[in-house]
Amino acid sequence: MARTVQCVVLKHEAPGLERAPYPGDLGKRVFEHVSKEGWARWLQHQTMLMNEYRLTPIEPKARKFLEGEMEKFFFGAGSQAPEGFQPPKP
Repeated sequence: MARTVQCVVLKHEAPGLERAPYPGDLGKRVFEHVSKEGWARWLQHQTMLMNEYRLTPIEPKARKFLEGEMEKFFFGAGSQAPEGFQPPKP
């Protein structure tokens, strides 16, 4: 049977991740409280942040910024898009 979690993103029970997607305490919290769909939503948001801010994930400052945004996205007030961001039109 698939593992389920009470997802902090979806606000209901949903299939959980198979393993911690990030190292350390933050990864453990994500594993325990974020569903597969919730994680997929973060990955989309993270990609937007990386593109809009032109971040390079190998740079320590960029990784630190993204970690802070992940914390806000899942467990804080939410990570916001950059000012003036316009999502692509379908």
